[in-house]
Amino acid sequence: MRGARIVGTGRELPPRVVKNEELTKLMDTTDEWIVQRTGIRERRYADPGVGTSHLGAAAARKAIDKAGITVNDIGLIVFATLSPDYFFPGCAVLVQEQLGMPKIGALDVRDQCTGFVYGLSVAESFVKGGFHDYVLVIGAEIHSRGMIFTTAGRDTAVIFGDGAGAIVLVADEQPGAPTDRGVLATHLRSDGRYKDKLYVDGGPSSTGTAGFLRMEGRDVFRHAVAGTTDAVEAVFRETGYTAADVDWFVPHQANKRIIDGSAHRLGIAPEKIISTVDRHGNTSAASIPLALDVAIADGRIKRGDLVLLQAVGGGFTWGAALVRW
Repeated sequence: MRGARIVGTGRELPPRVVKNEELTKLMDTTDEWIVQRTGIRERRYADPGVGTSHLGAAAARKAIDKAGITVNDIGLIVFATLSPDYFFPGCAVLVQEQLGMPKIGALDVRDQCTGFVYGLSVAESFVKGGFHDYVLVIGAEIHSRGMIFTTAGRDTAVIFGDGAGAIVLVADEQPGAPTDRGVLATHLRSDGRYKDKLYVDGGPSSTGTAGFLRMEGRDVFRHAVAGTTDAVEAVFRETGYTAADVDWFVPHQANKRIIDGSAHRLGIAPEKIISTVDRHGNTSAASIPLALDVAIADGRIKRGDLVLLQAVGGGFTWGAALVRW
C-alpha cells in the first residue's frame, strides 16, 4: 500500500533570545512566576523586516536538504500559521516564490496551535491518494508583534515566541503491516462553542483590524488536558497501538503544565515526552515540527520509533497523529 513517510525535517529560530528577565522590565511579573506557571525560561523574537514566511522558507530549505531532494521535487506546499505576513496571499505562496519553486499548489492552514497536525493530515491525504510524491509541510509563527507588553497582557505575552519548523513527506510503498513506517493515522476535531476562550479580537469582516490575542487561561488549560484525548484514542483504535507502545510523545508546546497534564492523562511516562517549551516558548503551529527536528538532531528519535503527535488550539480545534519513524 502507498504510505506517507517523513524524510526531512528543519527548523529556523530568530537569533534574538528573550529571557524572562527582559519581560520583567515591561510588566509586573518575575522569572519565578513565569517558570512556575509555564515552564518557559526564554523565547525567540524575530528582527524587524523578517516575516513568518521568511522563517518558514528557511526551515523548509533545511528540511528539503535533509530529504536529499530539490525544490523541483516538491508537488505541494502546506503552510500552517495563525500569524501570516498578509491577510492574503497566504504564506505558502510566498514560500513558493522565495524558494524559486515550480508553479505548484500552495495552501495555508489556519487552525492555530493545531495547525501543523491539520497540515500533516492534509499532506498525508495528498501523498497516500497518489496526487503528489513529495509534499512540504511548514508550521511558522511570529507572535512577538501581536502581544500586549504590559501587565494587562502578562498572561499571554510571557508565553509566546517566534519560530518555524518544516517536514517533507514522501510517498513510500509499505506492506500494510504493523511495522509500516510513516504516518499511520491522523484524527482531527473541532468545537466552535469555545471560540471565545482563545482568539484574536479582530478581523477584516468584523473590526477591520488585526487585533490582539485574548485567552481565558483556566478554561484553555482544562480543555487542553481533559477535552482532547478522543483524537489520541481514535488513532490508537485505528492502528491497534496503545500508549504503552509509544516511544516518544511530541505534543504542542503550549506550556509545561499542559504538556505534563496531557501525558499523565494519556498514560505516557514523563521520560517519553519531547519538550522544548523552556527554550522556545509557545510557537503555536511551529511547535511540533520544531520539537521534532530538535529530537532528531540530538538522536532521541530513531528509525522504527513510534511517535505520537498531539495538539490543541483556539477554536477549539485539536488532533493527533501516530507516526512510525
